[in-house]
Amino acid sequence: MTKQVTLTIDGLQATVPAGTLIVDAAKTIGIDIPVFCYHPKMEPAGMCRMCLVEIGRPMIDRGTGQPMLDENGQPQMQFMPKPEAACTNIVSDDMVVLTQSEKATEAQKDIIEFLLTSHPLDCPVCDKGGECPLQNLTMEHGPGKSRFLYDEKLRFDKHVPLGDLILLDRERCILCGRCVRFQDEVVGEAVLAIDERGRGSEIISISDPGFDSVFSGNTSDICPVGALTTVDFRFGARPWELKSAASVCAQCPVGCNITFNTRREAKADGKVVIKRVMPRQNEQVNEIWICDKGRFAYHFAESKQRLEKPLVRGQAVSWEDALNEVSSKFAEAKSDTVVLASGRLSNEDLFNLKSFADGLGGKAVLYTDMGGGDLVMQVGVGQGTNFSDLGNPLTGTRGDTILVVASDLYEEAPIWWLRVKQAADRGATLIVANPRETKLDRFASYVIRYANGDEVKTVRSLSDENKIAEAFAKAENAIVLFGSDGLGLNGSSNLAAACAKLLVDTGHTGKPNNGLIGVWPKANDQGAWELGFRPEAALAAALKGKTVYIAGADPAGDDPALERALKEAKFVVVQELFQTKTADLADVVLPARAYTERDGTFTSGERRVQRFYPAVPPLGETKADYAITAEIAKKLGINLEGSSPVLVFEKLAASVKNFEGLSYAKLAEVSEQWPIVGRGDLYYGGTTYENTQGLGAGLVSAAERGEAVSIPEVREEAGLRPQEDELLAVPVTKLYDRGTTVTPAVLLTNHIGDATIALHPEAARKLGLEAGKQVTVSFDGVSGQALLKIDETISAGVALVPRSMGLAIREPVAIKVK
Repeated sequence: MTKQVTLTIDGLQATVPAGTLIVDAAKTIGIDIPVFCYHPKMEPAGMCRMCLVEIGRPMIDRGTGQPMLDENGQPQMQFMPKPEAACTNIVSDDMVVLTQSEKATEAQKDIIEFLLTSHPLDCPVCDKGGECPLQNLTMEHGPGKSRFLYDEKLRFDKHVPLGDLILLDRERCILCGRCVRFQDEVVGEAVLAIDERGRGSEIISISDPGFDSVFSGNTSDICPVGALTTVDFRFGARPWELKSAASVCAQCPVGCNITFNTRREAKADGKVVIKRVMPRQNEQVNEIWICDKGRFAYHFAESKQRLEKPLVRGQAVSWEDALNEVSSKFAEAKSDTVVLASGRLSNEDLFNLKSFADGLGGKAVLYTDMGGGDLVMQVGVGQGTNFSDLGNPLTGTRGDTILVVASDLYEEAPIWWLRVKQAADRGATLIVANPRETKLDRFASYVIRYANGDEVKTVRSLSDENKIAEAFAKAENAIVLFGSDGLGLNGSSNLAAACAKLLVDTGHTGKPNNGLIGVWPKANDQGAWELGFRPEAALAAALKGKTVYIAGADPAGDDPALERALKEAKFVVVQELFQTKTADLADVVLPARAYTERDGTFTSGERRVQRFYPAVPPLGETKADYAITAEIAKKLGINLEGSSPVLVFEKLAASVKNFEGLSYAKLAEVSEQWPIVGRGDLYYGGTTYENTQGLGAGLVSAAERGEAVSIPEVREEAGLRPQEDELLAVPVTKLYDRGTTVTPAVLLTNHIGDATIALHPEAARKLGLEAGKQVTVSFDGVSGQALLKIDETISAGVALVPRSMGLAIREPVAIKVK
């Protein structure tokens, strides 16, 4: 139990854990000490001096070491002659803090006056106006007029691109250092710095390309002035014009809590549009951070290429005509129906699709190249799991261990990368196992480099007698994150089985902060597994000659073999946002709503079920996926709920064991979080939104329920060995890819780039190829163009090919490059 310290702040008593800073202690009893440089997620710097207060400490008798008492038996206080910074001083017993004394308020007023000496008077046009800590604190603590001469103001550049997503207004910057420290301390990517000295100091980017970090947008949230702005929001709207809608990011399996800010715009023909994406606090999921993909990729929902009307053989028709056409074909097909869906869909959509397939006697197939979700259902992390607890000395455990295997978290799930990295910073043992170097390696206690194809063998070695195996086995808590880096469906399924067996053998299942996490390609892949969808190893064969119902997937655009299979299908129905390559092949295309236009839930990789809410009105004649499926089912005599997602979820929770006891009301419950973040004290936590609409709820694993765990036999399959003139191409994940929900975001175009292939320099030399040039890649009877990159960290016989970038790679394959 952490020692508690009691002190008095402005006459109010506060009891907080030892080691707490005064500024945080005051916050716990509702006293707001003004700050600029301090942030509760970072180490104190004491740079701005805005938090100056008077601090009295008990006078200590040097002879006895005990506090000296006055005539009333109370400790005698000794105050320093000058105010002290509340953000750098730790509380102590019987301390007395005065935040509103004459000395303290005068000091705060002086600091504001100093900060304004060269600050531009552009509040009416500043993007931060209305949510600006400097503006608010000037009104509360600043002087009525300045003693400094206007002509002595320094002039700095106003539109400085730190990178292609963040702009700096150097004239507005107050040099609090938050952005620099966030990138250095929190992220571990020191891509920003303070250049020059004194009044000439300025923030600069020291990376090439500029501001080279996928967390750059967070600096605009914590900037206490309008110095840092995002390119898509700068001069876009005033904060007081915006409405907010709670949501969950749909770009990866983390499930970051976000807020969509919207407003009605004349330039959008009077439509309500999304103006920006902001973090929403959930300390068990994303804390108060989001990655740049989650912040900027939302533009897909407002693309002019969205489908708005049903199509039958390319012609726009009414919903009634489209549904009649579809239902008649399904009535003929019955058990010859294949429902192919992706984890891009919500739990409600997937539940109705699975129920529809079951009602026809057909097959429900998950469109993915990664397996193992059934094992996550059995030995997934326990309820209450929080990466912030790992490595935390306050938990008093014997140690925590995290194993990341076959996953490049920085590219696949950036916030998990950040939270795992921070756990390692706090003292957790981090083991990174991968055939190539990743950005997580430099924070790892142990790095295991294995040959492609040796994933299972590597995990099995952690049951042997060695130093790394001992660190895992003896840990109080252990979490394994497995991915599909360099793997296909079979390889990732075998890896998941090996990881599950390791957890069971070492006793790391069925409790919080222990268990298995899949680093899935899509936001709700785990939800699809929970609801009964399973991937198909021979997908092309499963589609040929069938009546196929595809929702939220573009198999024809991903793989020529699947395109050929769909051309041989009996009838194809596609439910989509866009006219994809698969939609081009469809007999009927049904326009679906984007998740920003409706309610629903996702299940994250940690098996946390979370609600998202509608942010904008539906587009055209689009309908929610669950509703479309219900309408088709109704014409076939299959009873599915389609009137409300609330009712669909009620039915889901009543029929799917793992969701038992959940409801929309339960998912909307909130509890107190630390740090206390709210829009009323923007200077303390930034512009992150307080969570008032739901923290979600974790699913209970089979191990946690005390049920027997069934793990399939762990197989070590021989890795593919290319011939003399071939290379082993392995699939890897790129954060910014050509996915359906990423490409429409124009401002990410430079980040998406061209199709690439990475070779070891020796392999490129032997083939006579030059970095930066286009090469031809051939495999499985198809070929494509790619830009050649050089990577010294990979094997000379291996080529890295990013998924969803134009080259149809779904598993390791032998290729020729020329």
